[in-house]
Amino acid sequence: MRSVGDTIEAKLRAALPDAVFRPLTPAYLEEPRGLFHGAGGLLLAPGSVDEVSVILRICNDARTPVVPYGGGTGLVGGQVMQDAQPVILSLERMTRIRAVHPSENVLVAETGVLLADVQSAAENANRLFPLSLASEGSCRIGGCLSTNAGGVNVLRYGTARDLCLGVEAVLPDGTIHHGLKRLRKDNTGYDLRALLCGAEGTLGVITAASLRLFPRPVRTGTALLSVRDPAAALDLLAIAQAQLGQGISAFELIKGTGLEFLSEAKLSGPQPFSETPGWSVLIDLGLGPSDDPEEALLTLFESAQSANLVSDGVIAQSQSQRTALWKLREEIPLANKAIGAISSHDISLPLSEIPAFLTRADDTLAALGPYRVNTFGHLGDGNLHYNVFPPAGDDKATHMPKRDAIRRAVYDLVADHGGSFSAEHGVGRLKTEELARYADSARLAAMRAIKQALDPNGIMNPGVIFPRD
Repeated sequence: MRSVGDTIEAKLRAALPDAVFRPLTPAYLEEPRGLFHGAGGLLLAPGSVDEVSVILRICNDARTPVVPYGGGTGLVGGQVMQDAQPVILSLERMTRIRAVHPSENVLVAETGVLLADVQSAAENANRLFPLSLASEGSCRIGGCLSTNAGGVNVLRYGTARDLCLGVEAVLPDGTIHHGLKRLRKDNTGYDLRALLCGAEGTLGVITAASLRLFPRPVRTGTALLSVRDPAAALDLLAIAQAQLGQGISAFELIKGTGLEFLSEAKLSGPQPFSETPGWSVLIDLGLGPSDDPEEALLTLFESAQSANLVSDGVIAQSQSQRTALWKLREEIPLANKAIGAISSHDISLPLSEIPAFLTRADDTLAALGPYRVNTFGHLGDGNLHYNVFPPAGDDKATHMPKRDAIRRAVYDLVADHGGSFSAEHGVGRLKTEELARYADSARLAAMRAIKQALDPNGIMNPGVIFPRD
């Protein structure tokens, strides 16, 4: 494999319009956590699927690595190559909403459209595109699909892969896959859509997608309820599902540490409880026109209180109050960044295993040092962010030598409870060792065979999912 050089650049310039070539600024060589730094390369921003095809064909013939680049918001280093100078293939110019079919609940978007703009296009058609992330104003839909992004609404609507009906994509040799179908049922062999969604740019480049839309909830409601412990939160979820069914859009677990961090970092406004609860749950509802969300949440609170699951609660009485409650949850990652984590873990577990895991993990961490743990995340689908911080007043750099031991201890416990070390951020370059350690050997062999079959020259995002040889 060869880094991009003058010869390859000359071939690309001869085959592509000048608009494709962009100055390579430092932003394309960095990632949000500062763990990976690119070594340079050639930045290309194609404007069409045909131009993507030309780029991959030339790079494949020359065995030049290609790193697909969406919004650059990924947290596992998938967008930054450190050990070579690749072609950085940015999708920032492919930003058309190609079609909206309200009667079918389908929207067709190019891969460079910002997630927030997909949401807006759906709203303009009186529909909902439910994928919602903290980075939705800067992440692009192609990156969301390539990493199979999750977010807060997975409980009701599923992951990015579940929201995708078909893809147009370019395979590593430049072949265009015309799979941009709008079908709910298509039982015609292997599902390349599902394979490319979540492949993190290692099997090709998604250039457009047919996305599922939904009716917009007519009435919405939000509540923050103080719960006894994580086990009580799960019991509350069971009661909520029995009473509200598919009306639950989000069900978020928040440890008291997260609310304390908001105050410590001087974020958010006044908190809703006079005393910070040890655990709380943020519930979001989307209901029909004949349903009263405030009444439904009050009934839920009363049922949970009778069962000794909750001790206090706040039910939003207006959109501004609803926004304020969600702001608490959305600013926890900002508070985490301000405090400075020693090690962050994006994990998923079977729901019934969560209480036992949290107890064991906290005990294990206590044996390693006097660390603070902030646990929060999407309890409804089993996805938690289990993040470890230094004691108050300590600098995290003092504790970084224990980072690897902390990661191993957490991930060993996750595996022991039948969970995953990567719930929604992907493997990227950060977690290749974990994949090799924890994944089933048959699955790894099948994944390697697929990679070899579709990308025999290994040009697509080398070092992501599988470490470079």
